[in-house]
Amino acid sequence: MGKIVSQTEIKSDGDVFHKLWGSMPHHIPNIIPDKVQGCDLHEGEWGTIGSVIFWNYVHDGKAKVLKEVIDKVDEKNKTVILRAIEGDLLDLYKSFVVTLHVDTKGENTLVTWTFEYEKLIQMRSWTLLLPSPKTLRLTISSDVRDRSDNKSDGSVMRSTCGNSALQL
Repeated sequence: MGKIVSQTEIKSDGDVFHKLWGSMPHHIPNIIPDKVQGCDLHEGEWGTIGSVIFWNYVHDGKAKVLKEVIDKVDEKNKTVILRAIEGDLLDLYKSFVVTLHVDTKGENTLVTWTFEYEKLIQMRSWTLLLPSPKTLRLTISSDVRDRSDNKSDGSVMRSTCGNSALQL
């Protein structure tokens, strides 16, 4: 099993960022359409454990798809856990789990992405170059951070597709 942990400081309100990923991910394509083109609910309800989300996204310049199940949404600790169940990632990885944790201290918000994965192919004598799980969501986190309009209450994220705003 591999594990990568990375942290990104964002200017957006931590509650808003957690809510966006935990219960309103269908708004993400409006915020970063160059990275995520679609987010559809296939089973269950948004933000509910066991629900299945289908993503259309671009990674390393190529169109990709991913189906994930929500394993955890913890409002109190601002944690979301998503597990890949189908899609392009599983052509390379036997398992792929993403944990998103938002930590707010005063005006600072720190987003921690944890990627736990098992490669399909394990090589001993040489390293097989697979796309890094780190680049998948870290770029998105930075893009959401850079494209958000941090109002005094942190409640509005501006979409890059015109003047529409996401009210959370």
